Amino acid sequence: MENEYQLRVTPQTAYTEEHIKRYLAQEKGLDIRTIHAVRVLRRSIDARHGQIFVNLKVRAYINEDPHDLAYTPTDYREVPEGAPRVLVIGEGPGGLFAALRLIEHGLRPVILERGKDVRARKQDMALITKTQQVDPESNYCFGEGGAGAYSDGKLYTRSKKRGSVEKILNVFCQHGASTAILADAHPHIGTDKLPRVIEGMRETILRCGGEVHFQTKMTRLILEGDTVVGVEAVDLRTGEEKNFRGPVILATGHSARDVYRYLAEAKVEIEAKGIAVGMRLEHPSQLIDQIQYHNKNGRGKYLPAAEYSFVTQVDGRGVYSFCMCPGGFVIPAATGPEQIVVNGMSPSNRGTAWSNSGMVVELRPEDIPGDDALRVMHFQERVEKDCWQQGNRRQTAPAQRMADFVNGKLSYDLPKSSYAPGLISSPLHFWLPKGIAHRLQEGFKVFGRQAHGFLTNEAVCIAVETRTSSPVRILRDRETLMHVRIEGLFPCGEGAGYAGGIVSAGVDGERCADAAELYVKVNK
Repeated sequence: MENEYQLRVTPQTAYTEEHIKRYLAQEKGLDIRTIHAVRVLRRSIDARHGQIFVNLKVRAYINEDPHDLAYTPTDYREVPEGAPRVLVIGEGPGGLFAALRLIEHGLRPVILERGKDVRARKQDMALITKTQQVDPESNYCFGEGGAGAYSDGKLYTRSKKRGSVEKILNVFCQHGASTAILADAHPHIGTDKLPRVIEGMRETILRCGGEVHFQTKMTRLILEGDTVVGVEAVDLRTGEEKNFRGPVILATGHSARDVYRYLAEAKVEIEAKGIAVGMRLEHPSQLIDQIQYHNKNGRGKYLPAAEYSFVTQVDGRGVYSFCMCPGGFVIPAATGPEQIVVNGMSPSNRGTAWSNSGMVVELRPEDIPGDDALRVMHFQERVEKDCWQQGNRRQTAPAQRMADFVNGKLSYDLPKSSYAPGLISSPLHFWLPKGIAHRLQEGFKVFGRQAHGFLTNEAVCIAVETRTSSPVRILRDRETLMHVRIEGLFPCGEGAGYAGGIVSAGVDGERCADAAELYVKVNK
């Protein structure tokens, strides 16, 4: 027999399955010997009041063992011989889920990824700290798994299409992610675990007859009239030029600026899109635990590293925390020379001494003069270059203590930080764009009033966070998901301006694959 229960328990009770069994036996009048297993279906922490509780939805198996998997698997079968090919440009979450969905439809995905496989990328990222140089084709943004592979693996999304979201989470579990992501309010795989999951997804694609071509960079679309029939690409290892034929799912990610420039030159319709710009704010994780859990001792043994979320309005624009990484690191996320870009990540145990978050200001296309579709991207580039110059033309990031930033004072020293390439004291309040710096200063004052102790010189502001989302939207039809004037081209995911994170990009990848399947069927 299976029974489901809604529980509100202490963190210690929620900590292990055995503790939950004992609670059920005591509170629900069950014989603990008959409870063979307990599966947590939903879990969230309520720290709003003095005493902390964990809200659980659990399924108890009474006098029987679980007879099903903790996740719902998808049946991926080998595609038939001679199956139509669909090109997938980019192997981030949008491209990976598009490829897997194409296999479900019996189509053969052919993935072209400009970067390296997810393991080889790690070596190139380590070199950023050692050499202060960035490989423009293999870094925190480019390569198998995309920007999310080594920037935390958070799976939280505000998407209301819960069915699609559940499918994405279940596919991750099928390929090795912990089933805890199906229960947690803010699911998280972790930077240390996600690469193995991505490798598993690639193995499924290859086993079923798909193709993956690493270090193969699309250079242009092949057009016959107003229809895309393939792409030209270059093998970055040999310089060999190659042609690939088929309709195209374009999932190149939010940092593929060369793709945006090519599309603008090729007269493919694009438009400027709003982004958010700011910094990484890093606190000692113990301080955030003390603030969020309202306890001078921090989180203790049974609670995870604390998260936070802040949002306010300053002068008509949103100021908010973004991509919060409890117990994490700040990382160098530039994709080319003369750039400094920072991002955050957390290992699965969220166990470091620091917690960081993007603190950003909403930037709309109308905030930047002109009508160039690439003007928001150009703004990003200018800010990143200014940051690089402030950082002594290296990956050493300009930084300022938080209270000093708010008060417009230079920091004469800086706290210890997780940012491996190093920090250099810099007056961020002076050289950041005024509309960004002023709004962040006012926003920090608001957040400091909302959370006592948050606005402190124990925290450090690290510049600059610019890659929050794509600065460009590639126009597509709302129904067919194809480009509005070009058949056979399916702009996809974050890079196309239609997603904002791993899960939403995966959902969009599946939708684009569905649209491509219908297109192939109609045009046989």
